[in-house]
Amino acid sequence: MKHYQHALTPPMGWNSWDCYGATVREDEVKGNAEYMAKHLKDYGWEYVIVDIQWSEPEAVSSAYRQFAPLDMDEYSRLVPSINRFPSAEGGKGFKPLADYVHNLGLKFGIHIMRGIPRQAVHQNTKILGTDSSAREIAHPNSICPWNTDMYGVDPSKEGSQAYYDSLFKLYAEWNVDFVKVDDIADSKLYSTHTEEIKMIRKAIDNSGRPMVLSLSPGPAPLEYASVFEENANMWRMTDDYWDLWHLLHGMFERCYKWSKNVGLGHWPDADMLPLGHIGLRSVDGGGGDRWTRFTKDEQVTMMTLWSIFRSPLMFGGELRDNDDWTLSLLTNPEVIHVLQNSEDARQVYREDDEIVWTSQASDGNSYVALFNISDEQRTVSVSLEQLGLNVGEQCQVRDLWKRNDLPTTSSGIDVSLAPHASVLYKLS
Repeated sequence: MKHYQHALTPPMGWNSWDCYGATVREDEVKGNAEYMAKHLKDYGWEYVIVDIQWSEPEAVSSAYRQFAPLDMDEYSRLVPSINRFPSAEGGKGFKPLADYVHNLGLKFGIHIMRGIPRQAVHQNTKILGTDSSAREIAHPNSICPWNTDMYGVDPSKEGSQAYYDSLFKLYAEWNVDFVKVDDIADSKLYSTHTEEIKMIRKAIDNSGRPMVLSLSPGPAPLEYASVFEENANMWRMTDDYWDLWHLLHGMFERCYKWSKNVGLGHWPDADMLPLGHIGLRSVDGGGGDRWTRFTKDEQVTMMTLWSIFRSPLMFGGELRDNDDWTLSLLTNPEVIHVLQNSEDARQVYREDDEIVWTSQASDGNSYVALFNISDEQRTVSVSLEQLGLNVGEQCQVRDLWKRNDLPTTSSGIDVSLAPHASVLYKLS
């Protein structure tokens, strides 16, 4: 199955990074999966993702231990640390945990770093399926600027594709459905690693198991859009995104630039949703253990932009601590319908921090999102003509967040919005 024939809607799930950094444990993954199955699955949420450094037995937070020893098999492949993932004991890897998640009716995913473990290179361990060794395929000058676990793989060396093939063969044996590959899509510090992206794509195809491929971190360069679309299902438009207003403010420009590259099976990714209870064992984002610093208006604005733009939705908080408000953001069927079923999203205009987006519903109706991203109360307006609709015809207006009908209009919409607030309407 070609990669673009699955992830036909933006993937929706939970990722352990925002709350647990590099330290998540099996019981925490299971607990969040159980919550998702009970409260979120019926709304389209399905992926449970174990983020970075699951092979690091002594991980303490989102701050990595430099050159930490990692758990690894004889073929240079990292495996889960059994002190954190007890079901992996006896060489079972993530299969028992994946099976547990699958039995809840959900899908299981993992995070990996691009390349081959440095310790495999220093020990010159074997690579399954080839006579080449770890040292022979490594690219020691291709290193991650923020994590010391890996060297890059030299695509020109015999054995490099076999290494990636062996990784994804292992993940297929574990019944993995989703792989987030890090240190591969960013251009700020080093080049975007397009050849390794292609090798990973080939390795997934060779594994015989469909897996969603997610590329991180960002900002992914727009000039490589075709490489991302041809090889991946989602890729980060941004560096790590946290619960800070200036980062949400900046996302409007990123979504505008990438809006033409949204399509079936390939989704520009605005990053995780730092909502609810986050930072339990993470020190990133300028804060520790906390509830999201976004105001309620800002939380709605984020969910509205992600939904009309059609970004993947990956919840970052500890799901089991959700309050009613946070749960309501994730379980509004009319808003999720926009995410999963709309098309042709575009920015209508942006003037003085007043922004309007629109997209088309599958039934011929339209969606419109109006945003005030200024620091003062504003009235944001849009005419039916600007939305490509017939002026003079009566339009029914429905507020999707409040789930109620508003008075009809034959000319357009004017709405007074608090600072950082938004509305999402359906016009029919």
